[in-house]
Amino acid sequence: MSRIAKAPVDLPQGVTATIAASAVTIKGAKGSLSLSLANGVSVVQSEKKLEIKYQDAGAARTHAGSTRAHLANMVLGVTKGYEKKLELVGVGFRAAVQGKALNLTLGFSHPVVVNIPEGISIETPSQTEIVLKGIDRQKVGQLAAEIRDIRPPEPYKGKGVRYANEKITLKEGKKK
Repeated sequence: MSRIAKAPVDLPQGVTATIAASAVTIKGAKGSLSLSLANGVSVVQSEKKLEIKYQDAGAARTHAGSTRAHLANMVLGVTKGYEKKLELVGVGFRAAVQGKALNLTLGFSHPVVVNIPEGISIETPSQTEIVLKGIDRQKVGQLAAEIRDIRPPEPYKGKGVRYANEKITLKEGKKK
């Protein structure tokens, strides 16, 4: 049995799980998330814990550990939520939230507009900081990666969009 799938997922106070034949829905203070289950994988609730059961077939066994990890991430998301911070490094690089869009000025000849998906909120505490918040870990991380991919940090001066606390190894410039 998968080591990760063996560990039960604890449900804290205020979190409920609804188990259907092919999906699990987790509801908490911040909202609700749903996960569809793979064939051969099932979830059983006993008291305030969720346990993963699966058939000994190869495909079901491979999905059991990731199902448990997704459920644990969903429980954490509906209780505390997820947050990613991005920094803009470069002269004239700015970010501003305008309605349901994030407007970025990143040194291109045009401003870049990123639409904010449903379930994610974006704040800009300063012109060079972006904070993404949401309950779905995958959506928050994916949007942060897409914003960073617009202008990733370059290796000579480090200009671009980077995660907070990300270390950029700078290359040495040309020697004369």
